[in-house]
Amino acid sequence: MSSAKTLRVCEKGHRFYKSSECQSCPTCDKENKPSNGFLSKLSSPARRALVHQGIETLEELSKYTEKEILTFHGIGPASLPILRASLEEEGLSFKK
Repeated sequence: MSSAKTLRVCEKGHRFYKSSECQSCPTCDKENKPSNGFLSKLSSPARRALVHQGIETLEELSKYTEKEILTFHGIGPASLPILRASLEEEGLSFKK
């Protein structure tokens, strides 16, 4: 069952349509996307999921298992290779 898209306005006044319960503004997401680092390689939902959990560095990410990361809303299997490669570049890995 698909929902109709409804008009939303974010706190900055950007207007956008969404059919889901997600309140994130696509314009704000683009404005807030980092220009470098591992978070810049992720989709907006995946990036928000990690930041919401307080994970903003690879060192913080390495304290979690892949299974734990996949439980975060917004993180899917497609994010894991990006995260794994980013960790490996710094000599880190997911918690075993």
